[in-house]
Amino acid sequence: MSFFSDLDQRIASANSLLCVGLDPDAAKLPPQVSLFDFNRRVIDATQAHVCAYKLNFAFYEAEGINGWEVLKETLRYIPADIPAIADAKRADIGNTSKAYAYAAFDELGFDAVTVNPYLGFDSIEPFLEYRDRGVFILCRTSNPGAADFQSLLVSTGEHTIPLYQVVAEKATQWNTFGNIGLVMGATSIDDLRLIRQQHPELPFLVPGIGSQGGDLELAVLHGRNFQRTGLIINASRQVIFASSGPDFADAAGRSAKKLKDEINRYR
Repeated sequence: MSFFSDLDQRIASANSLLCVGLDPDAAKLPPQVSLFDFNRRVIDATQAHVCAYKLNFAFYEAEGINGWEVLKETLRYIPADIPAIADAKRADIGNTSKAYAYAAFDELGFDAVTVNPYLGFDSIEPFLEYRDRGVFILCRTSNPGAADFQSLLVSTGEHTIPLYQVVAEKATQWNTFGNIGLVMGATSIDDLRLIRQQHPELPFLVPGIGSQGGDLELAVLHGRNFQRTGLIINASRQVIFASSGPDFADAAGRSAKKLKDEINRYR
């Protein structure tokens, strides 16, 4: 089995394109609630409504050794049929990327990882060699400064196009094992629509809705493929911090269900 076939199975069984980001900002947790207990209760409340979970390493690394233990404990707690994505944005020279890939896939046991393509193919290749795991390449991200580099015009010899389009073209060329997807932010709908038109076969991981202001309806309409899937919509703060009180888990569950249902209406 491959990551994307497992993901498709989960999408079908849960009838969901929602990915919840487990990003437990310690400063926002309710009083007397530990990082792991927060994650555990959010998972319990949302698992019926998600196709995947995404864990952003920053929020765990910020807590030092304890954060890494929480990361591993959280990963073990996620039900086996729900894919887990390491939002690590890794990549470096080949031997370093090999160590990053080993850490994400062998040591921690994630099903997929986000990677940065800036160093080129040899920095991505060690991740791709794990043929049963997913590799989401940053293409058009959701942050305000994304255009600083991603929209710069690049001459390929045949034509002049924005850098993010070059990244998508390279991703298609590198997708020998069928384990590549793209990170396409919901805050740049025109770019998302263009890449879907040009690369109908590539799965998208779509951040940027909710707190970042992306339009959910447009992201679904322009990010889906002909099978009305081909993308997962990530929501983090909108779900896990739907309430700052003792009812945070119940609020997260309600928010996740609402988002799942809304996504399904649009697709």
